[in-house]
Amino acid sequence: MEERNEIVVFQQFDNTIHANIIKTKLDAYGIPCFLTEENLANLYPGQQHAFFQVRLHLFESDVSQARHILSEANLIIEDDSAPACPQCQSKKIERDFPRKLSEQFLAGLNILFFGIFFPKRKVNRCLDCEHEF
Repeated sequence: MEERNEIVVFQQFDNTIHANIIKTKLDAYGIPCFLTEENLANLYPGQQHAFFQVRLHLFESDVSQARHILSEANLIIEDDSAPACPQCQSKKIERDFPRKLSEQFLAGLNILFFGIFFPKRKVNRCLDCEHEF
């Protein structure tokens, strides 16, 4: 009897753009995958609610290969003009939204009291020491 290859939720994303980028990369490597809840996430773009996340599904047998492919440092800037981390002088930098709890709290207050969403500014984050600058 054949072993069942279960479909699992591999990763969840806050917006459809990042989800489609990862899906396209996995498709390019021949890993079959699909996205769910894209339309729900597009109803309230930029708001990070756990119940409005795009889910990337793939077969359980492909999880380790997908992790290996995505662990490649695609967002790492490694050239001489790249900024260095002020704390550890590392050149392994990615550009992303801040993870500071205070900024997430303020964004939540804006939505709660004013009913509007102000986009967050992106920051540089060191991949070695996790310092944001």
